[in-house]
Amino acid sequence: MLKKTLLSLAVATSALTLAACNDTETVADPVEPEVTTTEVTETEVMVDPAAETDPMITEDPMMDTMATQSIAEIAADNENLTILTAALQSAGLDTMLMDAGEYTVFAPTDDAFVPVLDALGVTKEELLANTELLNEVLPYHVVPMVVTATEIPYGTDIETANGETISISDANIITDATGNTANITGTDIMATNGVVHTIDTVLMPE
Repeated sequence: MLKKTLLSLAVATSALTLAACNDTETVADPVEPEVTTTEVTETEVMVDPAAETDPMITEDPMMDTMATQSIAEIAADNENLTILTAALQSAGLDTMLMDAGEYTVFAPTDDAFVPVLDALGVTKEELLANTELLNEVLPYHVVPMVVTATEIPYGTDIETANGETISISDANIITDATGNTANITGTDIMATNGVVHTIDTVLMPE
């Protein structure tokens, strides 16, 4: 009887001990995985100025003429400079104005020659035959340097190819050695060897 009692007590004690262990055991909460947030920053794009496309440069239309025609050729192609072209050819000066160089030509139009023909009492053909006169008059219209419209030295004597001088006012009026005047009617016809300005009167040396 005593042995049975002790056995029952031992079983009860073991059960209590096991229950106590179960009550004190700590069950850890499940650990959620740490979420790493990557901050995305906007990257600043640096533009290399050297990589930028240069603005389109518009070519000067006058440059095309400069690359293709001499002064003599420009005069020959101008329907208002036929008498001047013929006079240059008669005097043998057309070759000079075709060669490389730097010239400014004040080119009288065909209308500018009409008063000259009337004053001399000659025909155009008779004028063109007078090469001595042409060689005196035509170089008076040539300046041995390039003078564009913006570079004209107003009020200053300008020496021409025949050694005579002319002057130009700020109103673009030329005064020759005899006191006659001519209006500049067209400017800056550019050529391979200089520039042409058209005038409405033939200049006459002393």
